[in-house]
Amino acid sequence: MRILLLEDQDRLRASTQKGLEEMGFAVDAVEDGDLALEQALTHPYDAVVLDIMVPGRDGLSILRVLREKKKATPVILLTARSTLPERVEGLNLGADDYLTKPFYVEELAARLRTVVRRHSGAPMHLLKVADLHMDLVTRQVSRGGQGMELSVREFALLEFLMRSPERVFSRVQIYEHVWGYGMDLESNLVEVYVQRLRAKIDKDQEVKLLRTVRGAGYALGEPR
Repeated sequence: MRILLLEDQDRLRASTQKGLEEMGFAVDAVEDGDLALEQALTHPYDAVVLDIMVPGRDGLSILRVLREKKKATPVILLTARSTLPERVEGLNLGADDYLTKPFYVEELAARLRTVVRRHSGAPMHLLKVADLHMDLVTRQVSRGGQGMELSVREFALLEFLMRSPERVFSRVQIYEHVWGYGMDLESNLVEVYVQRLRAKIDKDQEVKLLRTVRGAGYALGEPR
């Protein structure tokens, strides 16, 4: 997924770009509104992230030009908490979503995936990584067309990993998300459930999707 990011604050731009790239996005990050508009008009981005408050040509004016020129690329606006009129104006101009600062890059990534799926017409209740499919409504999971039965925790673990393919999650991150409370560092619960899940989704498969990253955690995705 190729993203254009306009943000004039150097540290925020760098950290957001790094965070998105670690989650598998390709990011062109710029600080200048005129350059952002030029690139948005000439390159086939999957989505554009625009800070409203930047010097020169701001995010709203860029959005206005994109929509006037019939560019339907999904746009997410970054706003300050005190800029309600600007957020309303942005949505009226055709923004797909907005995120207030400060924000977590994980939330921005989730919103990017949502607006891109909505724009592409892909069902938002379906997750897909390689030939592994998950239906969040029916709770059916299949790989290569072959269905499998997962427990509630196995399903929650797989959903968590599938929502951020290729991203490495630590044991603590997985535990806190799937089980919902602080982790006993002596517990091997995460390892047990990863082994169970791996036995179901990778069994008899030539391409193994669920991998262990030594010293870091676990990730789901095709081998690079």
